[in-house]
Amino acid sequence: MAERVTGRCLCGDIRYEAKGPPLWTALCHCESCRRACSAPVVAWMGFAPEDVAWQGTRTFYQSSDVATRGFCPNCGTQMSFESTRWPGEVHLYAVSRDDPQAYHPDLHCHYAQRLQWLGLSDDLPKHAGTAGATLP
Repeated sequence: MAERVTGRCLCGDIRYEAKGPPLWTALCHCESCRRACSAPVVAWMGFAPEDVAWQGTRTFYQSSDVATRGFCPNCGTQMSFESTRWPGEVHLYAVSRDDPQAYHPDLHCHYAQRLQWLGLSDDLPKHAGTAGATLP
């Protein structure tokens, strides 16, 4: 049986089912993600849009000239991120999964923007931005 990932918003009005394992997973420290979620770090997983089926109707916010964030219009839960920087991908918030414990991040991105007071003790690769050299 093929792997599938299911998740929902806080109130349950928006649900998704994604086919297969994620294309990638990452913990993002960029200011935009932190502000959008009021969180010190955001856990992401990427999928091809055709591999994600939605139930319910998301509302969208154009958060930059290249990015759109989808959320539940009822409870406000952030559900998705799409950007012209990564065409052919939809990024889902990993903790919206029905089983968030099954999520395993592969790396840290935008680590140069991390909040200094957040202590991290994992051995994941740490990238200053979205790609490039791993930080020491």
